[in-house]
Amino acid sequence: MNPRKGLVLDANILLRAVFGIRVRQILETYEDGAAFYSPDVCFAEAKRYIPNVAKRRKLDSRLAQSILEHVSHSSSRWTRACTKATKSLLARESNVGTRDWPVVAVALLLGIPVWTEDQDFFGSGVSTWTTDRVEVYLREPA
Repeated sequence: MNPRKGLVLDANILLRAVFGIRVRQILETYEDGAAFYSPDVCFAEAKRYIPNVAKRRKLDSRLAQSILEHVSHSSSRWTRACTKATKSLLARESNVGTRDWPVVAVALLLGIPVWTEDQDFFGSGVSTWTTDRVEVYLREPA
């Protein structure tokens, strides 16, 4: 059995999956060859921002919320990581912001990079990929 690739998705990537096309296309294209993870706090953060983003874009926020739920439950490859495990992993001092530590913890726990558009993760000890480059990572053999 070949080891699968994996990525931890930050909240901004979840929002792009809900409101955009490109992120959803990438997720669907690579879902059979890669595992995607996101801690519960990222889903909660995305859920918190959906009403404002939907209002600005003149979209139905209920539909956007249902898309987020679909993203989180669409397959077993979308796994929410256990917050308790991530807290114990990052109990040591870190330069990562309180909002971002669960993402870094999941990445360290699983030994995989983070997919994000934020620069908050630079210097955190984990590799990061942005949407414009993530397919380079996903296309490489595991």
